[in-house]
Amino acid sequence: MRIVFIGPPGAGKGTQCRRLSRELAIPHISSGEMLRACRTDSPLGELIAGYIDGGNLAPDDLMMQFIIDRLRQPDCENGYLFDGFPRTVNQAEMLTGFLAERDQRLDAVINLIIQEDALVQRLLARAESEGRADDTPETIQTRLKVFRNRTEPVLEFYRRRGIVVDVDAAGTPDEVFTAIRDALR
Repeated sequence: MRIVFIGPPGAGKGTQCRRLSRELAIPHISSGEMLRACRTDSPLGELIAGYIDGGNLAPDDLMMQFIIDRLRQPDCENGYLFDGFPRTVNQAEMLTGFLAERDQRLDAVINLIIQEDALVQRLLARAESEGRADDTPETIQTRLKVFRNRTEPVLEFYRRRGIVVDVDAAGTPDEVFTAIRDALR
């Protein structure tokens, strides 16, 4: 299966992708983790850190190159779960084109829905527990605004293709996982 998880920061994309990845035995591809992992003292790493730390998105072409490199690895042959990609309509279009060249398509887009006040509380708690530099109150607001302006239109892109499944992400991780599994059946 090839599945995209979309949801605002703090909706539980990473948590749910990790669980589903284990169940389906396919890789969990987190664009945020990929970008955070390349934060080095190199010019590219510093450029990426500037985007992440400011709560902004990495440029589409840069992000797509990371994704293409990852999808060419053998463990992706039987499917994968995207966590945090695509985040713009342009990225969604590029991904669709890349998959079409390989006679592939996405099977589903899981849209995790949760109220904004609950998200802010989750993100602040995550900042404390994980020490995430990109989860400050100011950055959270920037990330939510970026999500509304740039990522929510991706949902419409995929709704027109009939592959979006809405899942209430306000429950416990187990409740949300059950809802995702039910939706995929």
